[in-house]
Amino acid sequence: MEQKYADIIIDISHENLDKTYQYAIPEKYLETAVIGALAIVPFGKGNNQRKGYIVDISSVPKWKIEQIKPISEIVSDALVIESQLIHLAYWIKETFGSTMNDALKTVIPVKKQIKSKEKKTIRLIVTIEEARVHLAEFQRKNNKARVRLLEELIQQDELEFELVTGKLNIARTTIADLEKLGIVTTDVEKLYRNPISSQEYQKNILELTEQQRFIANDIIGEYQSGIRNTYLIHGVTGSGKTEVYMEIISEVVKEGKQVIMLIPEIALTYQTVMRFIKRFGNRISIMNSRLSQGERYDQYLRAKNNDIDIMIGPRSALFTPFDNLGLIIIDEEHEGSYKSESPPKYHGREVAVKRAALSGASVVLGSATPSLESYKKALDGEYKLYTLPSRIGKAVLPKIWIEDLREELKNKNKTIFSNKLRELMEDRLSKNQQIMLFINRRGYAGFVSCRSCGFVMKCPHCDISLTYHKSGNLVCHYCGYEESMPGKCPSCGSKYIAAFGTGTQKVEEMVKKEFPQAKVLRMDMDTTKNKDGHEKILAAFANQEADILVGTQMIVKGHDFPMVTLVGILAADLSLYAGDYRASERTFQLLVQASGRAGRGKLPGEVVIQTYQPEHYSITTASTGNYISFYEKEIAYRDLLMYPPAAHILAILIASKAEQKAMDLAMEIGNTAKQWVEQNALQKSTFVIGPAAAELSRANDIYRYVIYIKKKDYDGLVQMKNYMEEVMNGMELIKDCMVQFDFNPMNSY
Repeated sequence: MEQKYADIIIDISHENLDKTYQYAIPEKYLETAVIGALAIVPFGKGNNQRKGYIVDISSVPKWKIEQIKPISEIVSDALVIESQLIHLAYWIKETFGSTMNDALKTVIPVKKQIKSKEKKTIRLIVTIEEARVHLAEFQRKNNKARVRLLEELIQQDELEFELVTGKLNIARTTIADLEKLGIVTTDVEKLYRNPISSQEYQKNILELTEQQRFIANDIIGEYQSGIRNTYLIHGVTGSGKTEVYMEIISEVVKEGKQVIMLIPEIALTYQTVMRFIKRFGNRISIMNSRLSQGERYDQYLRAKNNDIDIMIGPRSALFTPFDNLGLIIIDEEHEGSYKSESPPKYHGREVAVKRAALSGASVVLGSATPSLESYKKALDGEYKLYTLPSRIGKAVLPKIWIEDLREELKNKNKTIFSNKLRELMEDRLSKNQQIMLFINRRGYAGFVSCRSCGFVMKCPHCDISLTYHKSGNLVCHYCGYEESMPGKCPSCGSKYIAAFGTGTQKVEEMVKKEFPQAKVLRMDMDTTKNKDGHEKILAAFANQEADILVGTQMIVKGHDFPMVTLVGILAADLSLYAGDYRASERTFQLLVQASGRAGRGKLPGEVVIQTYQPEHYSITTASTGNYISFYEKEIAYRDLLMYPPAAHILAILIASKAEQKAMDLAMEIGNTAKQWVEQNALQKSTFVIGPAAAELSRANDIYRYVIYIKKKDYDGLVQMKNYMEEVMNGMELIKDCMVQFDFNPMNSY
């Protein structure tokens, strides 16, 4: 039988997760020595028995065979959370294409040099009578420091360490001397940095509606029957999805299980977290990018030590080391931020389903605008689908107006406000109600459009908008097609054709000019740089310190302001022209989410959608909130052009400081892919596009090229990636270049 070898990590808390040691796998352990298994191995010159984790298995020895030691034991009944996370890391590496080291660093919190917080207490361990005998002896010998300390401890039998060394001015050596004499001891209690300030909480349980109760009971009933499933809750904005989540969480926690609740970072606000604290108290913690390293690491330790039941956070919270995980919830599951933009380029939704399978947990996804991927899986029966079609309480969905900016231009209105929006803004300001103005800049990539007729310059091969470059050329960043910038609109002949774009600062200035009486707040990347930037602006708006909030997508994520009765969407179709096949889906999602901010309280709301393409299906369906109609039109388009989820795409990014080397390697990899397709007779089912210069063709003097491969079969794409990795390892140019794989990318390169 062929000899197998295991790469083993000995110290998993160390920063050097790539420091592995190779051991031979004895024949009796061939079946149990799997990725993630806990092994006992002889380590170092003394062959001390140490615990380690298997992170890779191969048939190739890295050293002289006689120098490779055998594994002593595989601990087969070890239910260790590290084992599960290593197994998950290996799955991520295989499924999304990355190194094992990158995958391990993603799933395992690496302990950095962070000083632990401790509370030290000094206390007597002898009787008061014995202490007085010692005190008399120290007084006789004139040991002043010992006398002072013992006098205090006789008064109160324990003292804080800092008080003793500070206020009482007693040296640590004095304390150590009394410890050696068996008179006192120092107790050390580890303190965790907690990003949530401790406070009184009340079990704030709202009465569920009939629809909410049905969904919660159905999921809880299946859970208690031992059924583990993935569920999708499609609920309109304001339908009360969070209350359903909390009801399910409550039952899962009662069974002694733990819960991970994912929320997009942008929506992880104080307002959101407080709802959970009021229900579940201090058995809850949060993760977000604004925590210090010490705070982040302490949250992992609290989870590992079972000091908390619920972790709330963005994508990274998915790897919380809970060893008794029962439930993962992903709110706003359509959000692009759940996809990692750095290797490994995993999607949080897919990893959540895999982690749940490893843990015996259920997954609940929720959104007012589900991703096409999730909705298709629900229709195909892979996920179980529920709907919440109406808002809770007396709140009703807002009235929506679509304003054609082409008509505004014909009527000599060249401002950013349509006549309808201006009229409604004046009305709300007179009534002391609040307004949100949303600038749809997401995916803005210098697309070119005509202000007269709304025509957009698109690639004739990819149906993706062309991107304007400073050279004056328009470029497709999927296939490399290029043409020069036209002087007139090819559709209507108008001279009003140009690259499009409007910034938040410009809008803020125009609002102040048009409505000088209004108090205006702006929320964008510039105004939220500081740690509490988001909170301060949102709190000020919630306290009605401003009439109008101007912002990008960050203002439309799950916020609840009862006095907002008007939402203006200034350029609804900007995101339609991002050079990206998801443009229509993102536009629909953003418009529905933005519209959802209006009329969430007792007052009715209105929304004005301003657009150059009022007839586009993503805008007409968003204006009526008709997700199913949008889905049917969009999935037909994806099916026709083989875009996810109808098919799958593998993007291969090649980058180098030397442009020629990047280009040459991209050509080699592209040719390898095309040869593989031909050799396997897959020309009808697999399409290799490119290589072409990436949308961001040069960044920090690094040149970037991209290849796209389309295929209906995901596993087939993974096989293709594995084959190309093997071939690439033998390519000379690989030494001077960086290559990254990205399955079903959320953004174009």
